[in-house]
Amino acid sequence: MKGRTTLVIAHRLSTIVDADQIYFIEDGHVSGSGTHQELMANVPLYRDYVKIQFKK
Repeated sequence: MKGRTTLVIAHRLSTIVDADQIYFIEDGHVSGSGTHQELMANVPLYRDYVKIQFKK
């Protein structure tokens, strides 16, 4: 995918954790966007999902 624009829709966060830009959708609306680190810092539900999926 390097050097290309790619749209990925995923339930497994490991699929998109290294993406340049992530849009987190909650109840049909974008509740946050940014890098994985930005979402971890600013979107509580995203952070909860990461903890569940990665057992952190």
